[in-house]
Amino acid sequence: MLDYINDITNFLAVASERSFTRAAAKRGVSQSALSHSVRSLESRLGVRLLTRTTRSVAMTEAGERLMRSITPRLAEIEAELAAVSEMSEKVAGTIRITAIDHVVDGVVWPRLEGLLHRYPELKIEIGSEYRLVDIVADRYDIGIRWGDQVEKDMVAVRMTADQPMAIVGSPSYLAEHGVPRTPQDLLRHNCITLRLASSGGLYAWELAHEGRPTEAKVTGQAIFTSVFPMLKAALSGHGLAFLTKDLVLPHVRAGRLKQVMAEWCPSFPGLHAYYTSRRHPTRALTTVIDALREPVADGDVAAQ
Repeated sequence: MLDYINDITNFLAVASERSFTRAAAKRGVSQSALSHSVRSLESRLGVRLLTRTTRSVAMTEAGERLMRSITPRLAEIEAELAAVSEMSEKVAGTIRITAIDHVVDGVVWPRLEGLLHRYPELKIEIGSEYRLVDIVADRYDIGIRWGDQVEKDMVAVRMTADQPMAIVGSPSYLAEHGVPRTPQDLLRHNCITLRLASSGGLYAWELAHEGRPTEAKVTGQAIFTSVFPMLKAALSGHGLAFLTKDLVLPHVRAGRLKQVMAEWCPSFPGLHAYYTSRRHPTRALTTVIDALREPVADGDVAAQ
């Protein structure tokens, strides 16, 4: 039975990483040992779980089914074992968090770094990803995303007030190309765009005017997959960028950027930390969640 569990855990690591190399590093075993373990599981089940090529690893239909059914059960077992361990009153163990890079830099890490000094047996692992992560399948303890991106079956804790967006450009860019007034004007500008990790398409700017939402399918020469290089490109005069206001405000105040079309820029629902409602929260998890929590601003709706 123990061999079965070890083989299943090894399979899930390969399935999650889509790579024997990365999974072996994550599990702390050799690639040959990992490959032997997965083949042993396939032999016992009498079915192929993974399709291997020289460049990639993909799951078969049987592998997909096993991953979907086993992952939540293992997560529940791990949570219960951790809950029993928590009876020692210690804040210990590893908490894995997924968030967007600038959120990690500006919101998450400043709130959590003090915990590491206070609880030497606590480990915090933070992954910076733009795709919408399935925290159960990818074995994260906490996800941090905008409120409208949180699945309904999750326990969510509001971290920030609603976040206004801003369209910005450098003074030199605006002096040369003019100031846009409408979404139609944006189509004639060089816009700094974001490639979506989930679909691979370009993000259409989500604008609104007098309560009516609209999308601007902008294009431009510079395309990125994260916001920090977008900000740098805007500062360098390469075009207009659509970013959260907290990220651009210091540069607007200093005159390095100018905001345009403010009346077209909506607010996104505030950041929420969330975790699965199916798991019993451990002392380490509740300690991290409490550190991430911020009192709800007046007028905001508290997360359930």
